Amino acid sequence: MISLTTSLRLLTATLAMSLGSAPAWAQSAPTPQLSLELNAAQPSDKGCRLTFVVNNALGADLSKAAFEIALFNEAGVVDRLSVLDFKDLPAGKTKVTRFDLAGTNCTKLSRVLINSATECAGTGVEPGACMRGLKTETKTGIAFGV
Repeated sequence: MISLTTSLRLLTATLAMSLGSAPAWAQSAPTPQLSLELNAAQPSDKGCRLTFVVNNALGADLSKAAFEIALFNEAGVVDRLSVLDFKDLPAGKTKVTRFDLAGTNCTKLSRVLINSATECAGTGVEPGACMRGLKTETKTGIAFGV
């Protein structure tokens, strides 16, 4: 009976210790992502200036990143398609980039939709990584997403 009691205590102690930390296979690394934040939309001499804050957390430098976007007017109708070239995006860095969209009125812009990544290149980066890891956010009244 003493050996059974000792075995139960040992089993209980082992179980309690194993609950304190997750096993290595259960711990997951952060999901690689590319964050695009539509930070501002302001009238400019050319039309509408969109300011983006970009953070590359994909785990690799991007030598080229460009996205095709669709611009929707206040009626929700696609006004036009355009490509925004963010150029190089170093890994782990945050970058602010501005684009002047000629002939676009910011007050009539209701939504910006990312259609696709037209370029997603870097050493060890597969072409689909930019869209697969894309996270969008807006600080404006304009809807922004995929």
